[in-house]
Amino acid sequence: MYFGKVKHQNHDRLPPNQQVTSGWPVLHVGDVPYYNKDLSNWDLRIGGLVDRPTVLTFEQLLSLPETSQQNDIHCVTGWSKFDNEWQGISTRAIADHVGIREEAKFVMVEAEEGWTTNVPLEDFLAETSLLAYKHNGESLTPEHGYPLRVVIPHLYFWKSAKWVRAIKFRSVNQQGFWERNGYHMYGDPWKEQRFAWD
Repeated sequence: MYFGKVKHQNHDRLPPNQQVTSGWPVLHVGDVPYYNKDLSNWDLRIGGLVDRPTVLTFEQLLSLPETSQQNDIHCVTGWSKFDNEWQGISTRAIADHVGIREEAKFVMVEAEEGWTTNVPLEDFLAETSLLAYKHNGESLTPEHGYPLRVVIPHLYFWKSAKWVRAIKFRSVNQQGFWERNGYHMYGDPWKEQRFAWD
């Protein structure tokens, strides 16, 4: 598969066995969800071990403080894309909004088409993590997660679930979709934690 690979590579930023791409490959299994532009039927459910379980419309989500992040992303299939600009809501702002209970240690992100992915709470709340609705100044396309995706750039990009619809805070770690199908529970690209046996 051709990704429009960049010839020069900054090895200080490039995890092992990754190649830099100037494009943004579209990789997923199943259908791509499409929404009306007004998003009147869309909501984000936040629950589990929180003080204030919440359902946010897209308009309510946009009323939360916006943040911007620049980072590199690394796909488990071997491509990396440098210098991505994201706009969205900090995961810490979401946590403050609902009040996370002390016993919460993990997060399960739920998305359209039954997709789920799990991350430790400290990774979900990392300074660079956010719920993104824009990439490089433009709204996300449907293929890249419109209207909302989680971005956790220090982990392999399957952890940055597209088409997010729910966030649940939990006391125990449970496998998400790809983790049930052989992917690593954590997914550190610098340690090449691609699969369960790595």
